[in-house]
Amino acid sequence: MQIDENVAAPAIAASSAPLNIDAVPIGTPLEWPIVDADGSLLFERGAVVIGADERRFLFEHFKPRRGDRVETPDSPSAAKSHGADDEDTPLSLKDTHLSIGALIGLRPQNASGPMHPSRIIGFAPNQSVFVMPPLVDGRALSLTVGENVEIVAIASQAVFRFVCTVDAVCHSPFDYVVLSKPGVIRRLRERKSIRVRAKLPVRFGLNPDGDGYEGLGVMQTISALGMSFGTPWLIGKVGQRVRVSFRLQSKDTEMLIETTAIVRNAQAALAADGLASHGLEFEHLDTAQQLALKSFVFDRIDDISHWSNGVR
Repeated sequence: MQIDENVAAPAIAASSAPLNIDAVPIGTPLEWPIVDADGSLLFERGAVVIGADERRFLFEHFKPRRGDRVETPDSPSAAKSHGADDEDTPLSLKDTHLSIGALIGLRPQNASGPMHPSRIIGFAPNQSVFVMPPLVDGRALSLTVGENVEIVAIASQAVFRFVCTVDAVCHSPFDYVVLSKPGVIRRLRERKSIRVRAKLPVRFGLNPDGDGYEGLGVMQTISALGMSFGTPWLIGKVGQRVRVSFRLQSKDTEMLIETTAIVRNAQAALAADGLASHGLEFEHLDTAQQLALKSFVFDRIDDISHWSNGVR
């Protein structure tokens, strides 16, 4: 997958040592930015940590460091979880509504590890599927004619899982792979948009028309249409608009997402984690941001955590 319209700013590198909670002032502008262990920006220079609750939230959910003391950042990590059982209803290739250009993940059958990204580039009358060679660390995955491969394919309204046999590995006029007619196709439960778990810092502003951010939250799940995230307190009522900012990193791109969102649900903090939860629906996303979101979700396709018909 290639993202041509990459407008991301360079990631901020992490500092050498975690901050002590007492080193972060309350109620006064910060003299230096605060970043997470992977370099993600948590608070800009000049931002204000509102109170003791927000400062405690900062240290409970992140590993704050000074952003002005730079060294090589830690490798980014993502929260993993496994779920989303397949449904047992067989489908035909036509039923999937897959189209040329659709994203797929591919790996040898019974192999462990992640799916490798690829795209569908064509279909034959006999229902063979033509795909680009999946890439692993920038190199084409080695495939052998006759071996079975497992496919996870993303259509507009669902994700499908099936197995094909490699019929041909071609190199002219360009590199591509011919896969057999799929075996049994099973649909993962439909929802408006696929959602995966993620733990990323999210800055939020209560004025949707402003350009500043008053607080920090932690992302819980995300889709191409919205996200859920937790904060130390409820930041708005259902129907209110807020401003959010977070950075996404996938195999192909890194991008800063800044947009407004509508609060679709809000739940007060539970004793279990002390977080107030919000379901947001993104309002305005340009093409590059939409592609970055889809790439981020696709990279974590094995980590689908929730399936429903609305944004949480």
